[in-house]
Amino acid sequence: MAPCPPPSHNTLKYNTLLPCMGSFRFFGRKPLRPPASARKIAFYFSGLAASAMIRAKPGARRGNSDKWGGNKMLKKGLTVLSCALVAGSLAPAAQMAQAAEVTLSAVSAFAEGTNFSRNFEAFIDKVNETGKGVVQIDYKGGGGKVMNPFQLGDAIRTGVVDIGNLPGAFYTKLMPEADVFKLSDYTITEERKNGAWAYVNGLHQQRMNAYHLARQKDCVPFHLYLNKPVGSMDLKGFKIRVTPIYRAFFKSMGADMIRTKPGDVYTAMERGTVNGYGWPSQGIFDLGWHEVTKYRVDPPFYRASVEVLANLDSWNKLDDAQKAVLSKAAAFMEGLCGADETQSAQELERQVKEAGIQVIDFTGAEGKRYLDQAYEAGWAEFVKANPETGPELKDLLSK
Repeated sequence: MAPCPPPSHNTLKYNTLLPCMGSFRFFGRKPLRPPASARKIAFYFSGLAASAMIRAKPGARRGNSDKWGGNKMLKKGLTVLSCALVAGSLAPAAQMAQAAEVTLSAVSAFAEGTNFSRNFEAFIDKVNETGKGVVQIDYKGGGGKVMNPFQLGDAIRTGVVDIGNLPGAFYTKLMPEADVFKLSDYTITEERKNGAWAYVNGLHQQRMNAYHLARQKDCVPFHLYLNKPVGSMDLKGFKIRVTPIYRAFFKSMGADMIRTKPGDVYTAMERGTVNGYGWPSQGIFDLGWHEVTKYRVDPPFYRASVEVLANLDSWNKLDDAQKAVLSKAAAFMEGLCGADETQSAQELERQVKEAGIQVIDFTGAEGKRYLDQAYEAGWAEFVKANPETGPELKDLLSK
């Protein structure tokens, strides 16, 4: 702040005593005026100062006077008083700005209450519980009823949505590197320690104006689900619903690939438009897909990572206290990894016992070849598509 100018004979008014004041705007709120008490004090002291100046004899004591003829001690006192009043009046305004509660919008790519939204919803509940008066989240819901899941990444990029819950495969057009999370040998907690998260967060900021806030479900693997049996690692003649997550793997086994929204999978399987799909070990009961699924292929592969992203501009506008609330809730959500592993084991058993899904299990050397092919095909496609960042990401994410 510029130093407060000295008062003069012609401008000894309230505005002179508060030369640094004016209208202040905080995060879109209405301009804040100085508190009434500060205005009254300034007016009172301006009267005293005017009286003192009238009584002063211009040039009477040159050692304590200046070119405007007033007393220098009085001038200094008024200047100090002026600045003190400015500081005093700014303090309540700053406190009001700091205490202002911020509300952020949130959307999930998956339907509200379903498996891949529930941890995200627990994160929202944690923020709203611990962030009262600081930061809150307005959850708009998820799935197609809110917006096309494949457009959520762009909604986060442009700030239409402040926080989104979506897999990297849903925004590879904005950030091709988002396809890599499935291949990581590490959990998100481990990636935060080995430098991988920092690198990936930087890519999110550069590519799509987003801050990587958290990841969930990275302890949950994928499976191949079918409506007709397969005897080997040959999928020729099979029409498989894909996303970029397992496109290279299924293509390497000869499958015909079809891309649809998750909400269309049930009908596609029922009508035979597709013969199978890739999906994590959790969630098919929520979507009703167990009714049209007859086989599950083991062993599982990859990680079913779901990213939680914040619009970078929205994130940068938050103060430290608000960011802390979100970060602590994110750590809580990422800590649900153990619970996810337990849930996966329970759901796999339920698929067999309740839905009658048969398991086609590639074991021994065949099982190893199945997994090796999954990762080799995945990394080969990824590095080819991302020649500048792919090799470094492979080093960061491989043991």
